[in-house]
Amino acid sequence: MERLARLTEDLRGRLPDTGTLQQWLYGVRMKLVGKEADKGLLFRLFLYLILIDTAFIYLKPILYMITTMVKDAPNMLDPSVVWVPRSIYTGHLLEALEGLKYKTAFLYSLTLSLSVAVLQIISCAIAGYAFARLDFPFKTFWFGALVFTFILPPQVTILPSLIMFKSFGWANTYLPMIVPALFGHGLKGALFVIIFRQFFSTLPKELEEAARIDGANAFRFFFKVMLPISRSAIVVVFLFSFVWNWNDFYLPSMYMSGSKEVPLSISLAKLAAGLQAEGDQGGVSIFAEPIKMAASFLIIVPVLIVYGIAQRWFVEGVERTGLVE
Repeated sequence: MERLARLTEDLRGRLPDTGTLQQWLYGVRMKLVGKEADKGLLFRLFLYLILIDTAFIYLKPILYMITTMVKDAPNMLDPSVVWVPRSIYTGHLLEALEGLKYKTAFLYSLTLSLSVAVLQIISCAIAGYAFARLDFPFKTFWFGALVFTFILPPQVTILPSLIMFKSFGWANTYLPMIVPALFGHGLKGALFVIIFRQFFSTLPKELEEAARIDGANAFRFFFKVMLPISRSAIVVVFLFSFVWNWNDFYLPSMYMSGSKEVPLSISLAKLAAGLQAEGDQGGVSIFAEPIKMAASFLIIVPVLIVYGIAQRWFVEGVERTGLVE
């Protein structure tokens, strides 16, 4: 009995008391769940899982594009090779460069996208500042008209636009896409005006009052004060305009249907049509898909580089311009 009593006392000494056990359980629960629902370990694991799945959805086409364009004939015919080829073949890239006429088409795409982006930044910033800070007759009406032009499909106005630009002698040129950007129009121009309006409306009025006391008019205040501090909005508009004009196929195909000098989006369509015609005549080639993937990769690489450089300012600009709302 004495031995049993000693063992019982020894066991009690080793076991934690009820208070210590409760504190330990409470600490474990705080680590897993946290005091707030969005600070616990389980929530972070769930969030990381969602982010990884979302990233995979966007990255999978690019990974498939890269792995497909570097496959040679043995890898294409081997059913066991899906993602990782046994050897790297760069011949498809060379064929895509030749088929796209990449150097010429790249220069035209770069010129068109940069020109439209710069002109839309200037004109849309002026219009956005006017809607945000100035008072003029029928302001609400004109802003409603601006929103209406944003939701209006471009297919509705493409026919009268073609007739008008043809009468100007601008057929098969870049002018129908560059000149409208000078007046805040062009591809998605109304959206960029709204972005600048949202940004300028969040700035304090004290800046404008101080500029008026110093004798600055509206134009001087805009170019000297408002425009330099709107870097975040400028980056957002520049990236949106550059990418959308770089990828745009509809407007160049309408305005430049008979031109020999076309951007990369039109060159890609011509390359795909040529491969399809060859397949209809001589049978489907196993190299058609790798060449298409190589051509697509060559087109998106410049956009990825631009976004990688401006990513930090782009995220900051999206937060400050109110797009997340």
